Amino acid sequence: MDEIVNRVANSALVSLDFDEYIDQTKQAFFDINDGLFQGLILREKDFRQFIKEYDWSQFKGKNVGVFCSADAIVPTWAYMLVATKLNGVANKMVFGQQEELEKELINEAIQQILKKDLVDAKVVIKGCGNLKSRDYAFFELTKKLTPIVSSIMYGEPCSTVPVYKRRK
Repeated sequence: MDEIVNRVANSALVSLDFDEYIDQTKQAFFDINDGLFQGLILREKDFRQFIKEYDWSQFKGKNVGVFCSADAIVPTWAYMLVATKLNGVANKMVFGQQEELEKELINEAIQQILKKDLVDAKVVIKGCGNLKSRDYAFFELTKKLTPIVSSIMYGEPCSTVPVYKRRK
């Protein structure tokens, strides 16, 4: 009887899975709306008091998105004040909501992936995962990998869709 050989495991394919690189730190969001007067106006004195009394410890070690859900004019310095309070408390902070935070984490994951030796590699980018910004993630990773790898495939190593192959 012939021995069963796992050709996928023995191949030179490099399998990349975003879930292995994405920062899984808990996420939280700070809405400046909570510090607006009547949900409409940012009054400096009131906002500074709100910022001073706010419990920033709830963001300790988390990835935080900062935004304003109200249709209000928020001066730039208000976001700057929030950044000073989150600095040293949050793991990381971004200006924006879920999508902006996820894109920042994707960009950082791509930087980690690019530290691998991928010159002339045959790469399979796994399609499964929990990303909401999947199209963005795969587009950006492909853009960065194309100049250095010999080929890019999408899916699972046993069933891939060819995406790119360098001309010889």
